[in-house]
Amino acid sequence: QDFVLLDSHNSETAFLDNLKKRFTEDLIYTYVGILLISVNPCKELDIYTKKQMDLYMGVNFFELPPHIYALADNVYHTMLSEASNHFILISGESGAGKTEASKKILQYYAVSCPSSTLLDTVRDCMLMFNPGPAPIGSGPNDNSSRFGKYMDIQFDCQGDAVGGHILSYLLEKSRVVHQNHGERNFHIFYQLVEGGEEDQLRHLGLEKDTQHYSYLVQGECSNVSSINDKNDWKTVKNALSVIDFDASDTEHLFGIIASVLHLGNVHFDGDTKGYAILNSNAALRWLLGIHVQVLHEALTFRKIEAKSEEVLSPFTVDLAICARDALAKAIYGRAFTWLVNRINESLENKVREQQKNFEQFCINYCNEKLQQLFIQFTLKSEQEEYEAEGIGVKKHRGIISVLNEECMRPGDATDLTFLEKLEEKMGNHPHFLTHKLADKKTRKSLERGDFRLLHYAGEVTYCIVGFIDKNNDLLYKNIKDVMRLSKNPIIQECFPATEGDSRRRPETVATQFKNSLLRLTEILTAKEAWYVRCLKSNDNKQSGKFDEVLVRHQVKYLGLMEHLRVRRAGFAYRRRYEVFLQRYKALCPATWPHWRGVPAEGVEKLVQHLGYKPDEYKMDRTKIFIRYARTLFATEDAFEICKHELGKQQRIQKRHLIFFSFYYKHLDRRAWAVKIIKQFIKGYITRREAKTTDNSEYLAFVRQSYLNRLKDNLPKTVLDKTTWLTPPPVMTETSEILRQLNTRMMVRKYVQGITPQKKAQLQQKVVTSAIFKGNKDSYPSSIAVSFVDTRINEQDINMRILQTIRHERIKYSVPVVKYDRNGFKSRPRQLVLTQAAVYLVEEAKIKQRVDYVSLKGASVSNLGDSVMILHVALNDPKQKGDLVLQCDHLFEALTKLAMIANKQNNIKVVQGSIKFEIQAGKEGGVDFSTAQEPMIFKGKNGHLMVVSDYFSISA
Repeated sequence: QDFVLLDSHNSETAFLDNLKKRFTEDLIYTYVGILLISVNPCKELDIYTKKQMDLYMGVNFFELPPHIYALADNVYHTMLSEASNHFILISGESGAGKTEASKKILQYYAVSCPSSTLLDTVRDCMLMFNPGPAPIGSGPNDNSSRFGKYMDIQFDCQGDAVGGHILSYLLEKSRVVHQNHGERNFHIFYQLVEGGEEDQLRHLGLEKDTQHYSYLVQGECSNVSSINDKNDWKTVKNALSVIDFDASDTEHLFGIIASVLHLGNVHFDGDTKGYAILNSNAALRWLLGIHVQVLHEALTFRKIEAKSEEVLSPFTVDLAICARDALAKAIYGRAFTWLVNRINESLENKVREQQKNFEQFCINYCNEKLQQLFIQFTLKSEQEEYEAEGIGVKKHRGIISVLNEECMRPGDATDLTFLEKLEEKMGNHPHFLTHKLADKKTRKSLERGDFRLLHYAGEVTYCIVGFIDKNNDLLYKNIKDVMRLSKNPIIQECFPATEGDSRRRPETVATQFKNSLLRLTEILTAKEAWYVRCLKSNDNKQSGKFDEVLVRHQVKYLGLMEHLRVRRAGFAYRRRYEVFLQRYKALCPATWPHWRGVPAEGVEKLVQHLGYKPDEYKMDRTKIFIRYARTLFATEDAFEICKHELGKQQRIQKRHLIFFSFYYKHLDRRAWAVKIIKQFIKGYITRREAKTTDNSEYLAFVRQSYLNRLKDNLPKTVLDKTTWLTPPPVMTETSEILRQLNTRMMVRKYVQGITPQKKAQLQQKVVTSAIFKGNKDSYPSSIAVSFVDTRINEQDINMRILQTIRHERIKYSVPVVKYDRNGFKSRPRQLVLTQAAVYLVEEAKIKQRVDYVSLKGASVSNLGDSVMILHVALNDPKQKGDLVLQCDHLFEALTKLAMIANKQNNIKVVQGSIKFEIQAGKEGGVDFSTAQEPMIFKGKNGHLMVVSDYFSISA
């Protein structure tokens, strides 16, 4: 568990063997003292549950197996107990699991720290930082952060989180305009294009295809199997809500991101003199609300001083492209900084191998500084604990200073002149090499424009191309002036009118980065250090694979063997007196079973009894230090033997105790049983009387027994009226109250689970029941049949009909058979209900329209047929009379009619015959009967005869 206890602590092979054995058993965490090593398992492990968190809360660091929760908990409680500031430095190469480690720590604090509204805000902002700005600051693959970040959580003296802060450094802005093969641009671009809603993309002038944007296709890696841009887009929007972004802020931020994509689609041609011209302004009109012509001029001309005045000088095509890309990087970089600042406001305390480029040089510079810091802290902490020797760090002018001098000197500075200066200034340094300085054999691996550095992590070769331009990263003054004309408030903040003196040269990128790293170093040196070293198990993210060559390389450059040697140079094991005594006190008669004196004196008695030699241990103010691992292992072996013997004694004593306790309990239980039986009989005899001392316990037993049985036999549905248990007399009133409560609870649960569609269905069925229940024979068979929104889709209704009634919204349509008023000839028709009227339709003709004011009601028989008569108010002799219809969906159609026309009280169920008006003053009739076979025909009496069978079913 702790490499400090490894016998062969100087052997790298033994170190790796121990690491591999633990990895094979899914033990990914190992200590080197209080430094935590984490090997990425490339799979999910069930070791981050709430139960695991509870296990590590408030527990001594070495008491449980190594875990990131143990380190997080120890940092937190040390901070509180010592009232000092601490930091956790999580390091390792890309894919080693640094981001996941930081998430686990933050999630642990979110659960283990005292809960408050402010803590929830701090926790959500910190955890959302990865899906929030990370898509805006992440690439080229599914988990690679392209900027450095330092996250700070601030606690008060009670341990409550009261604020937070994020410090970012070196956003790789060049990725905005260029990506290497196999790499993506920042994730946010793909998320916006793939996940944005159609209206939003239309508003931003974007198309839902990443291949349309020059800045997104250079790496030929728009789609990555492990990334779901649509889902990540939702996460980004949620993250923005956590940091108090309103709709306006979000719209402006996404407007900036869209503008960068449009800027990448601005293409230049050359005129006859080679100067840049724009043949199309299409992409410019989407850029941040700035006038197209103003943007056009800014991207093709620059202002220069000539005879004490500013004049416009045209760009060449190459310069225009550089100006365009510089603007894109500036917009993106400044917006990123603005976003980090907004996050900090919400967290504010209110109480594969390639030649490396300029950005990679800056990243490695940062890693060098942090590694120096790690070495200093390691030696310092050891010295504080047992007075080890300290080591200083030599300072000298380096590559960044030479780069800045070259960028600032008059004349034409180029990448090659910079390389020459490096060879001049650094040529004698053992860790610096170029093609010119190398021997013949080494030159074969170096291009003429390369230089090679020996980092603590090994040799890295850098291509000099782009160092000067990227370090300058200048925006022409007239482009800055144009950006201040933007209507986007975020851009206005990012390009303030008061931005420094235009005559003063702005800081170079390397200087900005160096200064921000200096601020970070100052922050860290003021705090106590804790370390998590993350190791990548293999390059293919394959679970269970341990690449020894790769891991050995990481162990070497992370300085883990050196750290182990420093720890072992002093003492291999250290524990507080109380913890050591509590574990091993059984090994000494003087300290077992309880030591009543000072813990340090008890430990002294214990180790003398065990025969520790003077050079094997040392007693400090609060801890015992054991120099050799073998001494501790011998003590642990003795403890295991002692524990076994103590266990045997305890088992013998327990058997004796069980025997005697059983004997005496047996005697006592007989007397108790007699008493209880007598009391039970008396209670049963007087159970119907008022409560007395004789029957109170019996009645309590009856109540409890009934409630227990009731609990296991509750009705499962509201319709279950029979399974409620019959209560004993003493529980009659209580039982009824409980039954009503249970019914209400089931009703409430049922209602809460009803969907809007189900609710609408039930509302219709209630109307159907009120009209037909107990009145029409076929109604019971219709209950289980669901109603639908319509029986005829609009595309099945003639276009001429739709145009005629286009001002009235169609609510329901159903096929019907219409019987002529004279002669009762049957004709297929469509019955269409709109918001205002009933329409009877024959293909492209409206045969009859009855508005709901003129609709007096409807009549049906009480039998199982599906015939209905719609009664019409006849105010004109020429007006058509009532409608006699047969509908296979009778209940559904009449229910829809009743609800749309508000005619629930005007639908009648009639026995025998129904009269209807053929026209004003002339009546007809429909007679209803039953038989074995259903039929409809004209009777001898001139009426329509409707015969239904005995088992007719209608929906």
